[in-house]
Amino acid sequence: MLDITLPDGSVRNYPKGSTAKNIAESISHGLAKNALTAKWNNKTVELNDPLPDSGNLEFFTWDQPEGKECFWHSSAHVLAQSILHFYPNALLTIGPSIENGFYYDVDFGDSIFGENDFKKLEDKMIEFARQKSEFKMRSVSKKDALNLFKNNPFKTELIENLEDGTITFCDHSDFTDLCRGGHIPNTGMIKTFKVMSVAGAYWRGDEKKPQLSRVYGISFPKKSMLGEYLELLEEAKKRDHRKLGKELELFTFSKRVGQGLPLWLPRGTALRERLEQFLKKVQSKAGYQGVITPHIGNKELYICSGHYDKYGKDSFQPITAPGGDEEYLLKPMNCPHHCEIYKSSPRSYKDLPIRFSEFGTVYRYEQSGELHGLTRVRGFTQDDAHIFCTSNQLQEEFEKVIDLVLYVIKTLDFNDFQVQISLRDPKKPEKYIGSVDNWDKAETAIIESAENKGLKTEIEYGEAAFYGPKLDFMVKDALDRSWQLGTIQVDYNLPERFNLEYKGSDNNQHRPVMIHRAPFGSMERFVAVLLEHCAGNFPLWLTPDQVTILPISEKFQEYAEEVASLLEMSDIRALIDDRNEKIGRKIRDAEIRKVPFMIIIGEKEVKEKTLSIRRHGQGDLGEFDAASFCALIQKEVEEALAAF
Repeated sequence: MLDITLPDGSVRNYPKGSTAKNIAESISHGLAKNALTAKWNNKTVELNDPLPDSGNLEFFTWDQPEGKECFWHSSAHVLAQSILHFYPNALLTIGPSIENGFYYDVDFGDSIFGENDFKKLEDKMIEFARQKSEFKMRSVSKKDALNLFKNNPFKTELIENLEDGTITFCDHSDFTDLCRGGHIPNTGMIKTFKVMSVAGAYWRGDEKKPQLSRVYGISFPKKSMLGEYLELLEEAKKRDHRKLGKELELFTFSKRVGQGLPLWLPRGTALRERLEQFLKKVQSKAGYQGVITPHIGNKELYICSGHYDKYGKDSFQPITAPGGDEEYLLKPMNCPHHCEIYKSSPRSYKDLPIRFSEFGTVYRYEQSGELHGLTRVRGFTQDDAHIFCTSNQLQEEFEKVIDLVLYVIKTLDFNDFQVQISLRDPKKPEKYIGSVDNWDKAETAIIESAENKGLKTEIEYGEAAFYGPKLDFMVKDALDRSWQLGTIQVDYNLPERFNLEYKGSDNNQHRPVMIHRAPFGSMERFVAVLLEHCAGNFPLWLTPDQVTILPISEKFQEYAEEVASLLEMSDIRALIDDRNEKIGRKIRDAEIRKVPFMIIIGEKEVKEKTLSIRRHGQGDLGEFDAASFCALIQKEVEEALAAF
C-alpha cells in the first residue's frame, strides 16, 4: 500500500500502482475534473503515471500558477505537432510555457511563416486537441534519442548535453518530443487556441547562433476565457506606457542618442522629480544621508566587488584613458562606490547604522531585441541606498526597510502584491561569492524579518543576487500583471571584499553588514508600471499639472492669471490654456492630457469671483470659491501622503 499525505496533513492509503488521477477521483469528482498537474514529494508528476512510492501529494488547477504552467507547456506540444503537419521539414527546438501562454522556436528552413498562416494553425491545433490524446512519458537511451533526432542539430545539441539515463520523451497522438515532463492528462482539456505573434529569436539567445522563428500562442480550458483575455490585451494596448508617454509628453527616445537610453521631457522630468522628492522626504525621516557618485568607475573597483567577473563580458566594455594606462567602466551598480564612501573615514560602532542613499544612474548592456520602452533600458536610475550596520542591528534595520517599501507601494495604490524571498541555488554554488556561513546568516535574517512583519512570502531558490539573498516585492497592476519592483538585500560579502571595518566597544575592528535596498527598483521601470497601472491618471499629488485654467475668451485672461497666482501661492500646479480655441476643444485636450481639474472661466465667474470646476473623467463639480477649491486639493494630497 501507499501512504499518501495530502496538503491538509491527512494520510490516506492506496494500492501500489495508483496514479495521482486515481487519488484525485477518490477525493472528489470536482478535483478529478479540474486537476491539471500534481507534485509528489515536491516533484512534478504526470497525473496518469503510477506514483513511485509513499509521500506527499499536492494537486494544482488552472487557478494556480503551476496549473497554468503545465497547461501551457502541454499546449506547446500541440503547437509543435501542428507546425510539423504543415511544415514537415521544419526543425523544432524548444517550446516552454511563459507568463502568458507559450512559444516554440522553429527553424522553418526555406518555408515562410507569417500572420496569414495563424488561422490554419489554430484550426489544426483544435482538431488535434479534440482527439483527446493522452500525454505519455518514457525514458530513452542517449543513443536512441540521438538517432531519433539525427536530422535535427538543435535537438541533438540538447541531447548531447544530457546524461544517459536522464533522457525522457513525451508522446501524444503521433507526435514525440524531447521533454522533462509536466503535462495535463490529455489534449481534450484544451478548448481554445490563439496564435498571438511570430518573432525572430537566436538559438539559445546567442547572436552568433542561427536565427529562428519564435511562434507565440495562448490556450485556455474554456472558450470564454480567450475572449476575456483578448479584451484585456486591448485594454493593455490603451495603457501601454510607450503610447501614453508620447501622448502625455513624458519621455522620448532618439536613435542618435542610442537605443535604450530614454530622454525625459519637461513634464516627465517634473513627474520623476516629484517621485524623487517624495522618497527623499521619507528617507530623511528614516535617517538616510544623500550621496552622489560618478557615472564611471575604475575597472579595478568592479573587479574588487565581483561585478566584472560576473557581468563584465556581457556589459559595456571598458573605456581606455588617453594615456592607455587606465581603464574605466560605465557604472553598472552603485554599491561599490558607496563602499568606498564608507571606507573614506574611520568608523565606530557608535556611528552605526550608516544609511547612504542616492538616485544613481547605472548602465547595463541589453540586447537590442530585449529593449522595451522604459521597462528594459540600457541606462536607468536606481533609488538606491546602502545601510552599514552591526550584526545585532541587522534585523531591526531590515524590518525598518520593509516598512518603508510597504509605505511607498501602498501610497502609490499598489495594494495587490506578493513578497518573494530569493535565495541561492544550493546546486550551483559557483554562481555566488562569499562563505556558506555568511549566506546562511543572511538568508536567516531575511526569513525571520519577513515573519516578524507578518508578510506572506514565497521562497524561490536560485533568484538571489550573486552577493546575497533578497526580499522582492512583486506588485500586481490594474490588469492583474505582476511586476518586480522594490527589493531589499542582505550582504555580508561586499564588506569583506572591500575590507570595511568599524571599531567595536571592545576596541577591536569588526566587519559591518550591508543592506541594499531600492523601493522603486528603477525610476524608469517604476514610472512605466505606474503609468500603465493608472492609465496615465496619476495621483493628484504626483501629476505634473494638477489644474488647467480654461478662459472662454481672451477678455477673461486677466482673471485667469489672478486665479493661477492664487493657486501657486497654495503650492498647486496650474497652467493657463490661452489658445484661441473654442472651450469644447480646450476641455477635450485637457481630458486627453488627463489633467485632474479644469477651471472654466467666463463672464459669470469673473463677475461673481467664482470658479467653475470640472474633474477629469467625472465632469462638472459645480461652482467653488478659490479658497474652497484650494482646500479640496490640499486635503486630497494630504490624505494620499499620510505620514510615514
